[in-house]
Amino acid sequence: MSVVSFLLYVFITSFTPGPNNIMAMLFANKYGFKKTLRFCFGVGAGFFVIMLLASYFNLLLHNFIPKIELPMMILGAGYMLYLAVKIVTSKNSENDDDTGKYNSFLAGMLLQFVNPKGVLYGITVMGTFILPYHTSNVSLLFFSLFLAVVGFMGTSSWSLFGSIFQTFLSKYRNQFNVVMALLLVYSAVSIFMG
Repeated sequence: MSVVSFLLYVFITSFTPGPNNIMAMLFANKYGFKKTLRFCFGVGAGFFVIMLLASYFNLLLHNFIPKIELPMMILGAGYMLYLAVKIVTSKNSENDDDTGKYNSFLAGMLLQFVNPKGVLYGITVMGTFILPYHTSNVSLLFFSLFLAVVGFMGTSSWSLFGSIFQTFLSKYRNQFNVVMALLLVYSAVSIFMG
């Protein structure tokens, strides 16, 4: 296994924009970094489960990819478009009644199961970099945990960015929400272009 290629792929994929990172930045901008950590931990936990599933079922999934790829793409793109609409139509008042129900551990975890970037990433990283060289239960558990930690770091860094620039972004919340929604729309559209 080429460690450099593996690490480049893992870090670039984990730290580039995607549903996890965009949502973490939005939540941190609205609720603060500490309150968004539960979402980030949920993302990490869900990502860990996805990596384990990708490890143990990679061959099975590989045989069924043509059958599940389109439904996963449609479901994931639809969810991203739904999030984009929610972002654009969100209220700007500081004292709105939104308690952050989407900014939760469970929401972060469940997002991984409709996140095509995460699922395809898990299948790719496991099938390309790990399974050809490591097949023991201990090594698969270790790599799944490592990938979940890197995913948590990526999501947390976007969350930190959202909270650091909270004052600046609150002045331009409408424009910021439109840009974030457009990034989600771009993510959804790019699923079908790849």
